[in-house]
Amino acid sequence: MISAGAFAQIETPVKWAYGAKRISTTEAVIFLRATIDDGWHIYSLNVKDGGPIKTSFTFPASKDYTLVGKTVEPAPISKYEPSFKMDVSYFEKTVTFQQKIKLKTAGATVVKGSLEYMTCNDHKCLPPDDVDFSIPVGK
Repeated sequence: MISAGAFAQIETPVKWAYGAKRISTTEAVIFLRATIDDGWHIYSLNVKDGGPIKTSFTFPASKDYTLVGKTVEPAPISKYEPSFKMDVSYFEKTVTFQQKIKLKTAGATVVKGSLEYMTCNDHKCLPPDDVDFSIPVGK
């Protein structure tokens, strides 16, 4: 008798892509885009305590740029989720988060950071995931 081991399939219902656009000689906007598989969703930047893990972005200090304001998101879907016993805000299909930066140098730079998010469907949630990113900003 031949027995094959069972391998757990790692589910990755969210794919991240990044970009940057200079909007002046001293400012740029960083774009962080999530493409989400059908039936899944990720949570807003603004989730109350006691709910799911909210999406968050961390940008370490840099000698090349400073952050301008907070990371912004489009209007999320909001609804009551019985599993959390509260209204939660989330995104389906795609969402692009934006962070404005002020450049301290005229040359090209790289914006590095990390993001944390949690993804759920109607049946389960996956453990929160941390993703590092590195986004070039051209001249």
